[in-house]
Amino acid sequence: MNILFLANHLNVGGISSYLFTLGRGLREKGHQVYLASSGGELEDKFSAAGITHIRVPLNTKKEVSVKIIYSFFRLKAEIKKLNIDLVHSQSRTTLVLGSLLSRYLGVGHIFTCHGFFKPKLSRRIFPAWPKKVIAISQEVKEHLVQDFKLGPQKISVINNGVDIASFGDFSGRAQARASLDIQDAPLIGIIARLSDVKGHIYLLRAMPGVLEKYPAAKLLIVGEGKMQERLIREADDLHINKNVLFLPEVKNTRDALAAMDIFVMPSLQEGLGLALMEAMAQGLAVIGSAVGGIKTLIQDDATGLLVKPADSVGISAAILKLLDDAGKRKRLGESARKFISDNFAQDKTVNQTEEVYQKCLKEKG
Repeated sequence: MNILFLANHLNVGGISSYLFTLGRGLREKGHQVYLASSGGELEDKFSAAGITHIRVPLNTKKEVSVKIIYSFFRLKAEIKKLNIDLVHSQSRTTLVLGSLLSRYLGVGHIFTCHGFFKPKLSRRIFPAWPKKVIAISQEVKEHLVQDFKLGPQKISVINNGVDIASFGDFSGRAQARASLDIQDAPLIGIIARLSDVKGHIYLLRAMPGVLEKYPAAKLLIVGEGKMQERLIREADDLHINKNVLFLPEVKNTRDALAAMDIFVMPSLQEGLGLALMEAMAQGLAVIGSAVGGIKTLIQDDATGLLVKPADSVGISAAILKLLDDAGKRKRLGESARKFISDNFAQDKTVNQTEEVYQKCLKEKG
């Protein structure tokens, strides 16, 4: 098969990780994989894996945009030249583009829903859903059925997969911590876009309670987004700015994870949580809010600790529980890594996605 991924960008994030893992796996199975996006710092990584990048101006969140129209005409020619069999979209804007390409060129179209959409009027007037949709968790499937009335039979639940062999190496820990100017201080971390739905604000508000007992502790926040200025102000207002490190991005999430002692995902809503999965694959003790797909990953006190959403006091208590007990951190981290290895291996994701592709093409034919 000749497959064209559609993505807004190739910066560090869950969708980029998903596409890299899937694309590399499909390449290993003999398929040709192309990717159209506005580019980003991970372009070289995709190219090295044999995934050809086509630059189009998809850096937009608007579903009706001149950028989508331009991308349509740009990709229309490429799809014909490369004999593309199907396009695979990843976001609401690329879903619209994929729908247009499929409708006018007759190529197959698959969409992966990575989270939750607001049921806006425009999304009801022009739904753009293809015949085959992938949901990354059962919770996301239920959202699509309940909020958008998609037929359950057209949705396949395929969990994100993790290349377990790429994680678990802490040999770069000392260097990673030195680059952050951290010596022996406890390091709590999160890797996620800076959006209110990710719950960073509650993690920040949990830190004063942690610092009362561990005054040298640091919080590492990796990500970019619209909440950045508000989060910086919150750290200042809480008088913890000296204990909070903001990094816009990292080239390799494993290096950042290797520096951490605890990973926290305090989301208010979460489709599954690929960054959380990678932290678990790394062998870190993890804390997550009991919402969405996080509940699929964290079994409380077995593969991590669960807290109520928007509960800063609960987050603080969970962090302290882990900082106080190195043995518990080690046990939970080992259990988390085994759980991901047993249940979320990348080969399973690639094989299941390939099956959906084949069904799509068979129905189209």
